[in-house]
Amino acid sequence: MLKTLGRQIFMVELGIKYIYIFAKTFFHPFITLKQGYKQLSKDRQEYSNKVLNFLNIEVKVYGEVPKKNHILYAINHRSLLDIIVMESIFSKNNKNGSWIAKQELFDAIYGKFFEYSGCISVDLENGRGLIKFFKSIKKTLKIIPDFNIYIFPEGERFGGDGITDFQSGAAKIAKSNKLEVVNVHINDTLELVLKNAPFEEKKIVEVYFDDISTHENLEENYINFMNKVRNG
Repeated sequence: MLKTLGRQIFMVELGIKYIYIFAKTFFHPFITLKQGYKQLSKDRQEYSNKVLNFLNIEVKVYGEVPKKNHILYAINHRSLLDIIVMESIFSKNNKNGSWIAKQELFDAIYGKFFEYSGCISVDLENGRGLIKFFKSIKKTLKIIPDFNIYIFPEGERFGGDGITDFQSGAAKIAKSNKLEVVNVHINDTLELVLKNAPFEEKKIVEVYFDDISTHENLEENYINFMNKVRNG
């Protein structure tokens, strides 16, 4: 009980602190789009490393994080901790990019955290909103040479075994912007990891990176990769 309360207080207080840090860049009147996303990426990574340090979680990476950029990273999704784990990896590989998130997250009580930290919202129920979204992505990728897209193709957190059906958005983003794809599999149930944190002994979370591929047969390729990871 006390451990849970301590974790919640720490994460809320740190989250509020970083909303103000993000806002300084988000509302800066003179900063360029390129400079802004680079700074927000660094701030998200700094936040994530502080959270993992407090929770006593270490991330072990299998496979290679590509040195090149303009890549769409397709990641399985079970917990908000997924983003934190991935940002920690990106911090060690000098990656700059943004998360694609549903509009509902921006409308929630913690929505300003996602908005000011540089996440890109998409309203799947709004046709005009989708057009605006794809134009925004294309503009950002054109202006920022080393920009990457981070996305959960399932569209929402999934608590079952494996993954649920992919939505079409990830493949469409990759195809329309000529992005290569890297499948990433977090080989742990991070909703349970977060529930039991912080840990007295170091908790190791394993994350697997596939080779670079294309947007074609994205879900099929991901399933094959996930099964390969699970079968050792």
